[in-house]
Amino acid sequence: MLADERPLRLVTQDNQHEMIAIPPGALRLFMDVLTQLGQGRSVTIVPGKAELTTQEVADYLNVSRPYVVKLIESGKLPARRVGARRRVAFDDLVKFDELDRRQRRAALDELTRLDQEMGL
Repeated sequence: MLADERPLRLVTQDNQHEMIAIPPGALRLFMDVLTQLGQGRSVTIVPGKAELTTQEVADYLNVSRPYVVKLIESGKLPARRVGARRRVAFDDLVKFDELDRRQRRAALDELTRLDQEMGL
């Protein structure tokens, strides 16, 4: 066991015990996943270089696949062609989603400001 690893005891359903060593980074990841699941959120683990289909992108964004195709064709969401299919890098999808959320938040803030100015 390395100095920066923490021992963890696993207990199986039949009450068998096993000790394993987990690096701190993996333990933090495990705790984050359990926290998200405990809060009722879904968790997906995706390799950093993963590429997604347009349907997988649509599922991630909770939109239709044709809408994703329009985003790609308009240049708003980078993608590459693999034969006749399109693939979107997961990193690009996350960047797009973060930018889109910031823009929607800014638009909502502006609407709120206008409502307050008009006394609505």
